[in-house]
Amino acid sequence: MKPPPLLVHVAVLLGTAFIAAYAAAAADPQPERRRELVSMVRQDCGSCHGLTLSGGLGPALLPHTLAGKPVDSMVATVMNGRPGTAMPGWARFLSEPEAEWVVRTLMAGFPADGVGR
Repeated sequence: MKPPPLLVHVAVLLGTAFIAAYAAAAADPQPERRRELVSMVRQDCGSCHGLTLSGGLGPALLPHTLAGKPVDSMVATVMNGRPGTAMPGWARFLSEPEAEWVVRTLMAGFPADGVGR
């Protein structure tokens, strides 16, 4: 017996809404995770990119130095590193949506504590 067409449409719409809500939640970490990510960037990334993210062994991670760079390429660099350089991959420590949050937040000006964004 086939389900009524309206029921199928409702199920598809609910499934799509659920997936969209999950994706939105994953793209914007909760405040506690934001603090963890900011701490990771400030301490771990800062050891090469400078504690103020203005450069060191690695390049500066400031809005004006990241302007115009493709987000997806920077996310790939965060996740997989750069072979032949000191840049390691961080996929063991954060998800791709979290890496995108970090990149977009760096592009907008990185917060001191991670709560404000």
